[in-house]
Amino acid sequence: MKAFVTDTERDLIEKRAQEARLSVSAYLRAAGLAQPVRSVLDQDAVLQLAKVNGDQGRLGGLLKLWLVDRPGRGSSEAEVRRLLDRIGELQGRLAEVVGRI
Repeated sequence: MKAFVTDTERDLIEKRAQEARLSVSAYLRAAGLAQPVRSVLDQDAVLQLAKVNGDQGRLGGLLKLWLVDRPGRGSSEAEVRRLLDRIGELQGRLAEVVGRI
């Protein structure tokens, strides 16, 4: 089987195969058979976003614990609650981004 492509198309195919960590042959086979070709970069991005989301959740938990154990000491309770709200907003945005990837 032969396929004729321009140099630019060849470079793009090779780049996409590399991103998916597939050989060019395996990439073209998957694409030609309408099988999903998932980029490893997307998977790596999802993992990194999930880690950030987990870190934010832990931070939120620590802040809530601080509010219960040490209310009024250090930063004002209102400041800490604003921070908790902001963390919640960021977690929601992260979940939206992960859902799109």
